[in-house]
Amino acid sequence: MTRFYPVETSVLHSPAWFVPFDEFAQRVRAADVATALDRFDPDGNAWVPQETTAVRTPSAAIAYPELGRRRAPGAEPERFRVRFAAIGLAPLYPADGADFDAALTGVEFVARPYDDAGPPAVGSEPRLVRLLPGVAFPYGPGVRTVYGVVLDAVTRAPVANALVEARGTTSRDGIAWLERTLTDAAGAFRLALRWEGDPVTGPPAGQVFHLTATERPGRTGALDVRLPADRDIRHVMEIVEQQRRS
Repeated sequence: MTRFYPVETSVLHSPAWFVPFDEFAQRVRAADVATALDRFDPDGNAWVPQETTAVRTPSAAIAYPELGRRRAPGAEPERFRVRFAAIGLAPLYPADGADFDAALTGVEFVARPYDDAGPPAVGSEPRLVRLLPGVAFPYGPGVRTVYGVVLDAVTRAPVANALVEARGTTSRDGIAWLERTLTDAAGAFRLALRWEGDPVTGPPAGQVFHLTATERPGRTGALDVRLPADRDIRHVMEIVEQQRRS
């Protein structure tokens, strides 16, 4: 059972704490989010699962209080990572403003040793962990979606955990919009398109949406989708190595 702490100050000694955020609903996800903690073993060069239990504050922050509490002399900082899971959702691990990389498998942080005589030397700030709709996300009635697969253009292998995006602006008030999803292990995706695309006169008349797929910096793909004509088509997006500018 998840433990609840009455006030935020109870987790001030957590080396890291996180706030799960449902990007489709645009709100903090307070329930049904599971986490797994791993510690990096430098001797074995591997991540080792831990049994440490996370706690959740009333404001939905997830923390690991006292993780670095050690009295042993000469104790060294330790690396940890947290992996998130929620039904129908996929975690986006890069922090806001960081480059996307499909190889990231968790949020890493460092737990520095401390004890009663010496509090943690470095504080921690809450980090938003964005949860994007996955292939199995239960979109509500009337939500327009397109689906397909992301492949490597050379090997034709599926690209797992690729970031698929569409963005634009509304014609009436010029408000920017963004829809995002992540591919599953088979490279499949399903992306909501709740907003308006670029109008095309036809025939037939419709809207064009510009989709991009990213595996990591320098490996991307793009595809234009025309609706409603392409609504029921299985779209194939190809990831290619982009030429670097000198």
